Amino acid sequence: MDGVTLAKTAETGAGPAADAAAADFACMPAPAPLEMPTQSLSSFDPSSRRRDVLSHPWLGAAIARLFVFGGCLALTAYGAYEMYGVVSVGGVTLLEWVLLILFVANFSWIALAFTSAIAGLFWLLFRAPPAPATPAALRERTAIAMPIYNEAPARIFSALEAMIEEVDGSGLGGAFDWFFLSDTTDPDVFLAEERAYVALRERVGAKANVYYRHRPKNVNRKAGNIEDFVTRWGGRYAHMVVLDADSLMTGHAIVSLAAAMEADPDAGIIQTLPLIINRNTLFARLQQFAARIYGPVIGAGVAVWMGRRGNYWGHNAIIRTRAFAAHCGLPTLPGRPPLGGHILSHDFVEAALILRAGYGVYMLPTLAGSYEESPPSLIDLSARDRRWCQGNLQHLRVLSAKGFRLASRQHFITGIVAYVASPLWMLQILVGVVIVLQATYVRPEYFTNDFMLFPTWPRFDAARSLQLFALTMAILLAPKFMGLLLALLQRRTRRGCGGAARLVVSSLFEIVMSALLAPIMMLIQAGHVLHFVFGFDTGWDPQRRDDGSIPFWAIVRRHRAHVALGVVMLIAGFMIAPSLAAWMSPTIVGLILAIFLSWSTGLLGVGLAFRRAGLLLTPEEQSKPPLVARANELARKSPDEEGAPLGDRRFWRLHLAWLPQDLKRGEITADWAIAKAKLDEAKTREEAFAAMKPRERMAMLGDRDLVARLLLLPPAAETASAPAG
Repeated sequence: MDGVTLAKTAETGAGPAADAAAADFACMPAPAPLEMPTQSLSSFDPSSRRRDVLSHPWLGAAIARLFVFGGCLALTAYGAYEMYGVVSVGGVTLLEWVLLILFVANFSWIALAFTSAIAGLFWLLFRAPPAPATPAALRERTAIAMPIYNEAPARIFSALEAMIEEVDGSGLGGAFDWFFLSDTTDPDVFLAEERAYVALRERVGAKANVYYRHRPKNVNRKAGNIEDFVTRWGGRYAHMVVLDADSLMTGHAIVSLAAAMEADPDAGIIQTLPLIINRNTLFARLQQFAARIYGPVIGAGVAVWMGRRGNYWGHNAIIRTRAFAAHCGLPTLPGRPPLGGHILSHDFVEAALILRAGYGVYMLPTLAGSYEESPPSLIDLSARDRRWCQGNLQHLRVLSAKGFRLASRQHFITGIVAYVASPLWMLQILVGVVIVLQATYVRPEYFTNDFMLFPTWPRFDAARSLQLFALTMAILLAPKFMGLLLALLQRRTRRGCGGAARLVVSSLFEIVMSALLAPIMMLIQAGHVLHFVFGFDTGWDPQRRDDGSIPFWAIVRRHRAHVALGVVMLIAGFMIAPSLAAWMSPTIVGLILAIFLSWSTGLLGVGLAFRRAGLLLTPEEQSKPPLVARANELARKSPDEEGAPLGDRRFWRLHLAWLPQDLKRGEITADWAIAKAKLDEAKTREEAFAAMKPRERMAMLGDRDLVARLLLLPPAAETASAPAG
């Protein structure tokens, strides 16, 4: 810019005025960089692994692993033996061998969940420690980091404000700094975030240090967002608690995590077990209820056999900052997406890397006060599941990395199998149908070239088949009934779910709905796997978090193929054998009702009706935790401000002060150039803003020069009031 423009820009708030605003209202603390070198997956020196400072018990985890994996192996061997007995009547054909292999693969998956749940139930009944007391003091500083991406600002800023109030109420607020780490790409949301941040700073005052950073380029998504924070400011903090945009954690949970990390110098990551809250559609309430009733048993089981070689789920956990920086720099995988490029499910890999370095990773499953939200509908869950599917399949590329612990490799395999299981289940059904079809319509070849006296013909032991089916269903449903048993034994949980009778009815209803929704999710996940196998990448859309329905015709388009397949399976089943249709009836019914189920479970009114009837209740819903109630109250009082504050001089001074330095040569984009041209042509700020497309507005908002040009234009109100001529 020339001297005249610079002088005019200074009058609007850029230059020295903006620097003064930055000093008075700094959006970030002084830099304290940490190096975060990229880690190698192809080489590792075992001698570089650190040794524990303290002695940690290991026998309990070893016994739990022996029980869980030994029991899983024994059950799988028994299931394979029984299945072989089912198909071996009269000899085993090639298709029957395929059916046997697919059955064993699927059966082993549910057997592992069964034995893990037994370990969790036993631990919760007899070995669970009492809840930790709130510490009297903390020695070190902790950053609370919330990465955000095109979220509703009122909700997330209110959530963090409620957490700040609780931590401050513990008397330990001085040990924490709070960060919004924005990767937002929507210009309207970006401006709303900054306005919400200014309002929050003014409300919080001296209670806490609250900061906001917007990243101009959201490289490597959430993992890159956290890496940017660590490499620029991580040196100020011994630990960081990483949240998601839908996270809530009580003050007790946050300070307890910090105290646990201070007491354990060998810990690298300590993970909590979040509960789902604030959900109202029927679909989301089913997830909320299942997580509350069955989740503790499943989570405790995983925590018991993992021990100190556990996993990280990317949020509601505390991390040792310097260890993370030194050992968790993620490499870029060779090749193109979906299996190449930056690592999507970064949390599993970060846990594996910090374990490889010699630190512990473990879960505190009984630490209360950790919450999250869930998608409101089946289609929303499918969109999130698509990203998770790609991230877990990507782990095929890191599974054989040098130096990883056996437990880490098992975590990767578990995540991969969780998605591969759907196409395997679908293949098992199809192979079974083909075998029945062959037995019904294809005549045996009595005189083959092998001169066999009798033909090899697919036959089944019907009685044994029914027994094996009953065993499979029992193992599949047992973790749910274990969770129900525990809930019935816990007085607070039982009462919070509406009493024993309503708790049992709600559990049975959830089981039925899970059975109906399972075949739909099977096809969705199988489609995701095939999508990525054929080389298609997924996008990065913000998650729809609010309750509400998706347009009906969008639901029809999404599920019409599922309904068609269900009808075909029903007709084919009856044409082949009525017994086959009866055997496949749970799958057939779920698919035929796919549109109705997806639509009805996504309706807010249906979910609220169940709540009024006292079904699918959770204790946190009956007696809302003060933190959750406070966050919801603040969100109601602070609706998102719409539109650009084009006439707010103070806001633009702060916005300019918080922006990075002017663009360097070579960083000018087409969007920047078009935005500049439209600014030069516009007569008012409103005209310029309205003329720009979202990408152009975002380019303008991220550049000091262009913002200054915008502010040199008069507001429309001034133009209208100016005298004619």
